[in-house]
Amino acid sequence: MIRKCRESDFDTLFKIINDAAGVYEGVMPEDRWHEPYMPPEELQQEIDDGVIFWCMEEEGQLLGIMGIQDKMDVTLIRHAYVRTETQKRGIGTGLLVHLEGMTDRPILIGTWKAASWAISFYEKNGYTLTTETEKNRLLRTYWSIPERQVDTSVVLMKQAGKTRAQSALSK
Repeated sequence: MIRKCRESDFDTLFKIINDAAGVYEGVMPEDRWHEPYMPPEELQQEIDDGVIFWCMEEEGQLLGIMGIQDKMDVTLIRHAYVRTETQKRGIGTGLLVHLEGMTDRPILIGTWKAASWAISFYEKNGYTLTTETEKNRLLRTYWSIPERQVDTSVVLMKQAGKTRAQSALSK
């Protein structure tokens, strides 16, 4: 079942994010890594800034989470994480399709340039990498991140999410 996360899910969101983000250690720039990857204060700030988290739940346990945030004329997919022990079961794809169905706007996703598995996942789901120039413009326009993170990230884009989600539901 996919549902909107509740305030009472906060501790579990924190655990899932920091469990799944462990794959970034040693891959992303060393100067951007810290423990925990996302401290509770940062997670709360993301929520306060308008990131709405959705989760996939099975038998009362949250298996994966993904955030969505409308920014100006686009929708951002933010903080997509699946518990390490439940990865490769379609949880991320299920959440992505669900969130795509919530918007008619172009969808942007930012991730680390060195996170080849994440880039591949989004490309398999119909997203395309933007050019370096476009990536820089998009990150500076829609995200509030340090310049070092702009330099070491990529942005993927997809148009009109509802079309894909509606197609998936009709199968």
